[in-house]
Amino acid sequence: MSYIGRQLNVPASTVQRTASGTLSSGDTVIVNSDGTVSVVEGVAQGVGSAVVFEEANTNDISATFDSANNKVVIAYRDSGNSNYGTAIVGTVSGTSISFGTPVVFRSVTAVSVSATFDSNSNKVVVSYTVFTNNGESIVGTVSGTSISFGSQTLFDSQDVREPKSTFDSSNNRVVIVYSDFNNSRYGTAIIGTVSGTSISFGSKVVFESAETNNPAATFDSNSNKVVVAYRDENNGRDGTAIVGTVSGTSISFGSATVFDTGYVRDPSLTFDSSNNKVVIAYKDEDNSFFGAAVVGTVSSTSISFGTPVVFEEANTDNISTTFDSANNKVVIAYDDNGNSSKGTVIVGTVSGTSISFETPVIFEEATTATISTTFDSNEDKIVIAYKDDDTNYGNSVVFQNGSTNLTSENFIGFAENDCADNGLATIQLGGSVNDKQTSLTAGQTYFVQTDGTIGTTADSPPVTAGTAVSSTKILVKG
Repeated sequence: MSYIGRQLNVPASTVQRTASGTLSSGDTVIVNSDGTVSVVEGVAQGVGSAVVFEEANTNDISATFDSANNKVVIAYRDSGNSNYGTAIVGTVSGTSISFGTPVVFRSVTAVSVSATFDSNSNKVVVSYTVFTNNGESIVGTVSGTSISFGSQTLFDSQDVREPKSTFDSSNNRVVIVYSDFNNSRYGTAIIGTVSGTSISFGSKVVFESAETNNPAATFDSNSNKVVVAYRDENNGRDGTAIVGTVSGTSISFGSATVFDTGYVRDPSLTFDSSNNKVVIAYKDEDNSFFGAAVVGTVSSTSISFGTPVVFEEANTDNISTTFDSANNKVVIAYDDNGNSSKGTVIVGTVSGTSISFETPVIFEEATTATISTTFDSNEDKIVIAYKDDDTNYGNSVVFQNGSTNLTSENFIGFAENDCADNGLATIQLGGSVNDKQTSLTAGQTYFVQTDGTIGTTADSPPVTAGTAVSSTKILVKG
């Protein structure tokens, strides 16, 4: 039976609504969009324990999430096994991750490994260069806790450097960007099409007719465009971005836009699908090597930027960025050289054309390197894969963003009595006195915390619960 809209004979300072979930007397309560009420609850931000995925010297790490199988795939160069290209499948549970057995995908030296997930074919595509600097890609199929691969395909037989990949889910194409050392180090892109366990490529396209380093890409699912960021060596080493439009097996580009007029290194991009913005995180070498981020807005074939924001006032390396779509947060993991090169993660919130950041969190006390992040949309967790420089092993941790159902507007009061799920709950509103509290200080203002408790310090969002009139009673704020 639903009680929504049904009102019994209760005092004016209370209201009765159907409970969504159980409520206990004295609980802080929110009203939901459907008119039901729930207890205020949240999950604390936290990092799980580190798990080794490769007990050997591990380099060129790249992580992606297979949303068809709900698995994380980490591709890397196994320096403990002749530098062979290797991949491993991880399963996230809570704030922990477990791994299957490593699988060699290429029995040669594989450098600059980059993995992406093709959600059309439900395949993982790993791109890399081999010892001859040929650019290759290979298609992986996840089954259980393992992954198998087809045969490698050459995407460029010339001198390829720093390939990075992303997936265009509108056109169902893999996009690889790289520096073409055989063509004056021009910034170059190529489009791949997966079929079964193989991939084929169109013709390569130059996006920057100048020496280009540190290219990276992401897909903007709002505009259905690919955004490439890079360092333009012929233009003061400025941080630069350009918008690409995929058509069939080719890609065309608009005009380049500078996002930072300075010596930029190692940009990492992600797409904020809540705000429809591209976020680029990078090392700003003209500003004391600080970690910085900037918000970009795609319009047709161009992109514009807000003002860069510093997220780490110290020398920052190995930056990797991903988007937590469950909590609408940008997550940046990096090596904080100002704090003994410890592995660090920071959470950003986009607003308009800017981004603000929370307090950084250490995820690894040891020196870290070659960091890669991906978002597990099944568990709503971020996986950070990295090299532990103290052991040289490949490690990973699971990072959980803090979350809550409390907003700045939905708190309505306190539960007067216990109530079962789908029962009729009586909620004491502003002006009423709830007498089911403990250990309060009379005369003190209390605030609702994101985990449902009340405290004397405002949380985020700041929501006033009321004023204590005794150690057990609180006057609910009207």
